[in-house]
Amino acid sequence: MSSLGSMGSWIDEFFEQRLRLFGLVMLGFFALFVVRLFQLQVVEGDQHLERSQRNSIRTERIASPRGELTDREGRVLASTRSAFELEVVPSELRDKERTFALLGALIGEPSERAREGVLAARGRARFQPVRLADDLTFEQLARVESHRYALPGVLTEVYPRREYPYGALAAHVIGTIGEIRIEQLEERRFAGYKPGESVGQTGVESLLEPHLRGRAGGRNVIVDVAGRAVEVLDQVDPRAGGRAVLTLDVDLQQIAEDGLAAAALPGDPAAGVVVALDPRDGDVLALASLPDFDPNSFPGGIDSATWKALTSDPLKPLQDRAVAGQFPPGSTYKPFVAAVALQEKVRTPSTGIFCPGSFAFGNHTFRCWKRTGHGGVDLHRSLTQSCDVYYYRTGLEIGIDRMAKYMLAFGLGAPTGIGLENERSGVVPSSEWKQKRLGQPWYSGETVSASIGQGYVLTTPLQLAVAYGALGTGRLVKPRLVRERHAPDGAVTPEPVEVVHEVPIDAQHLERVRKGLRGVVQDGGGTGRRAQVPGLDVGGKTGTSQVVKLDKVKGLKHHQIPWKYRDHAWFAAVAPVDAPEIVVVVLVEHGGGGGANAAPVAQRVLARWWEKRNGGPGGPPLQAASVVSPEPQHDHDATSEAPHGAD
Repeated sequence: MSSLGSMGSWIDEFFEQRLRLFGLVMLGFFALFVVRLFQLQVVEGDQHLERSQRNSIRTERIASPRGELTDREGRVLASTRSAFELEVVPSELRDKERTFALLGALIGEPSERAREGVLAARGRARFQPVRLADDLTFEQLARVESHRYALPGVLTEVYPRREYPYGALAAHVIGTIGEIRIEQLEERRFAGYKPGESVGQTGVESLLEPHLRGRAGGRNVIVDVAGRAVEVLDQVDPRAGGRAVLTLDVDLQQIAEDGLAAAALPGDPAAGVVVALDPRDGDVLALASLPDFDPNSFPGGIDSATWKALTSDPLKPLQDRAVAGQFPPGSTYKPFVAAVALQEKVRTPSTGIFCPGSFAFGNHTFRCWKRTGHGGVDLHRSLTQSCDVYYYRTGLEIGIDRMAKYMLAFGLGAPTGIGLENERSGVVPSSEWKQKRLGQPWYSGETVSASIGQGYVLTTPLQLAVAYGALGTGRLVKPRLVRERHAPDGAVTPEPVEVVHEVPIDAQHLERVRKGLRGVVQDGGGTGRRAQVPGLDVGGKTGTSQVVKLDKVKGLKHHQIPWKYRDHAWFAAVAPVDAPEIVVVVLVEHGGGGGANAAPVAQRVLARWWEKRNGGPGGPPLQAASVVSPEPQHDHDATSEAPHGAD
């Protein structure tokens, strides 16, 4: 009995131990279950709830159509059309690499940037659609739709695509749009924007971004296992952006760009600027900058090959030379020096200066462009013949600081305020400017150079046009690119005309200078006679600004000099002279003489404007600009501190 009792006790103890062990194991499993349940419901609860909901319901954004841009006559410069895009939702892709491979076979390989956007998506971003391709053709769309069930998470959507009917015409003014950059999302003006949205990046597209943008809509849809929307639960429609009427005239813009292209010698690049504006209200009628680009390359993302070609081009086609290019103005600066001389009583209209062909000052000899000299020169003849010696001596008597004060009053040396990005200030030198900028004193010989628009003097073509407008009207007017803003509800807001100030030059002195400008174009010996337009009283000033010291090109003819070493050709025009309604400034980069190569471009713009003003149906046919080479290239003494080409 005793052994049986002992055996029973051992069995009871064995089963009790087993039960305790089983209980501990079950308790462990239960603890693990509780921990996992806590993780799923509390720690990861929101994520799994969102995933569960998004497996059946998707929130989609509906982009708003961007507002139209038109020229002053209603011709559409930028519009929006419906197009198809392809998107993927990263969380719904079963096999990313297989999906990419199939899409590559159907529509072409997605861009590396788009591919990385899908692969890098984390957190909530995994549930947001990522654009892989845009502006699909109907053939591409059909191929994707025919493989719909093999492409879960792939969407095809209709979206508003920006387009520019005139292509590269006025590209720098109209500007570009592109995907908002990461750093832009942090700026206050882009508050409310989301990654992937398109925004105006340059030109008027950027200037008027809040007006053109509109308001995006959205919708909640039920999707099937293939990610295809089967039912719309609710929707908020987008609101289109506002429309804007620009000051540009397509006819004048086209003539300006064609004229610049025709001004280049065969085999040379076409580079330069044409600005045409109304000096009374600041309306910019044409703003041409060559070389240019096609803004249609940018919506949806510019391809890497095109972007590389644009950014590596040494001629910088993306740069708007009208506002960002700074050039010595050459002899186009002389009318302002003349006006200052009259105002400060340094000269009278009849004061005579003898030009022997050079001017000795200190240890230097400054040459006139006419080596044999002009003989006796008064103010009128100093302008019509562009005599350098007259302005060497006049500038010295005025002094650099007094000269600078007036040049600033004409709007030089400061941005015009037109609103385009990267606008430069130019340089109006003074003794204070040089001390601050270079830590050096000003020398009188530098005043000699500055008096003919050389040396440290730099202007943008737009600055020069605005300054000539002030010379014509006596008022400095801020240039504008926008005439009216049209809200989606039909309300129209005219853009105000802003007069900065009256220029501090007496009216009779401005009139004297304008008569000199008339002589430049209308007199038989004037340097700008190629700008004449029958029936229109045109005044103007030629200019040739030096690029390199003339000892490098001494004795060479224009076409023999390497393009990058040739002088820049300028011409600035006002018309009608007594009451100007238009200013045209032309810069032909490395174009040589202003009278020979820049004035004919201005003539074409003025002729078209005059014909339109008088109700003509169309402008004259554009001929290739006659290019006259100086014979020979100006042979200045190597010791000349400011050699200057003939205008």
